[in-house]
Amino acid sequence: MKILDENWCAKEIYDTIITVPDCFVVNKNQLGTGHGEAKLYIGSKEAMRKFFGQEGFHVKCFMLKKDLLAYLATAKIEYLSPSQNYIGKDEFKSLWNERLALVNSLDDIIWFEVNDQVQIGGPRGYVNSTDNGYKIIRNLALPLISYISVMMLVQPKGEPAFYWKLFVDFDAIAEKKNGPLVFTYGKKNIGSDNENKNDTKVKKELGYARQGQGKYREKLLEECPFCPITMVNDERLLIASHIKPWAVSDEKEKIDPKNGFMFSPLYDKLFDRGFITFTNDKHMILSNWITPKNYERLGIVNNTFYQRLPLDEKRIEYLEYHRASVFKG
Repeated sequence: MKILDENWCAKEIYDTIITVPDCFVVNKNQLGTGHGEAKLYIGSKEAMRKFFGQEGFHVKCFMLKKDLLAYLATAKIEYLSPSQNYIGKDEFKSLWNERLALVNSLDDIIWFEVNDQVQIGGPRGYVNSTDNGYKIIRNLALPLISYISVMMLVQPKGEPAFYWKLFVDFDAIAEKKNGPLVFTYGKKNIGSDNENKNDTKVKKELGYARQGQGKYREKLLEECPFCPITMVNDERLLIASHIKPWAVSDEKEKIDPKNGFMFSPLYDKLFDRGFITFTNDKHMILSNWITPKNYERLGIVNNTFYQRLPLDEKRIEYLEYHRASVFKG
């Protein structure tokens, strides 16, 4: 993969998603249950040491400025309309601006080192660092709706380094704002005595749209009655995927069929999680965050052209958001 116009060799991807916990972030980002500890749980000791190195490892890591800017751009909606009761939520608008200015002042590559926390007993693996690059993650990340992925790369000079990338979990935001689907839009939560019937109808339709059901699905099937990748046309095997995630869409976008594709389940998952996206001329782009071997197993090839992908001006607008904020480039 190319990093600042240099070719780096991707060797391995850490197969544990590192969810950012409340105890790890700075005070204003916390929900009140954390202790502001710098150590970060990243999986079992066995998995951690298999990936990062033997017990007591001390490894070189980096982040990219462009990735942090992308994270802040995506997380802006959470800063402006928090889904959780953050300690500093009243300051979040100004905090977002301050943090954007901080990231803009950084170098294109932010280097830091992490150490194995061998002093902690038990099977859980932790790392820690006193470097500024590591502290930036604690400063920017919002707990429970952010996660970190790590990739092992070999630099042009032949030295190994670990590439850290911070992501927003759209599903987590949706659940924090609206609760699990089964409860949020179940019969017990809709149609109270004091609720307007029209409001109830809107809530129901939004709930169905979140699940890829209701009028949203019906209208999308009218435009695209098959998966444009597999050509499967059995409605029972198709999922109505949102291009711009439901969690960050406004009420109109949530039920807009132009904000969707019909996909077979595998491709729905890959698209929803940002492992694939599409160009404006209908070519599929593959994320580096799945190994080439697994793409081979899936039978997916980068830059494949899909003539039947339904693209028009409005879908292209939504797709631009997906490439910028959802796709794991």
